[in-house]
Amino acid sequence: MIGYVTIGTTDMEKAKAFWSELLEPLGAGLLMDLGRIAMIGSPGQPMLAVCTPFDEKPPAHGNGNMIAFAAGSREKADELYARAIELGASDEGPPGERMPGFYGGYFRDPDGNLIELSNRIPRDQMD
Repeated sequence: MIGYVTIGTTDMEKAKAFWSELLEPLGAGLLMDLGRIAMIGSPGQPMLAVCTPFDEKPPAHGNGNMIAFAAGSREKADELYARAIELGASDEGPPGERMPGFYGGYFRDPDGNLIELSNRIPRDQMD
């Protein structure tokens, strides 16, 4: 499946700090730093890469594009959302029940990328 997802940044040091601090409660950290690109995650798991664009043009995020992180619980989604806001993210919708079995919150990182933190309950485990 997914090996890693890459998002562009205008400030590598700020992006590495933001994402490493935000995802630390999920066991993630800075795994590799090659200057122009850095990988954040946990060994053996899908990773998030932050980079300055190869073509040296400003990074751009697409309309309709979003990265979703499985928080593991509603409480962890709440915690990570609050942490993101504290780290400088902007609100795109606080955590809450979006539909039966789906709880999520949305924010934009300092570069404007749309992010979701969610908890999903599999259908076979719903009442």
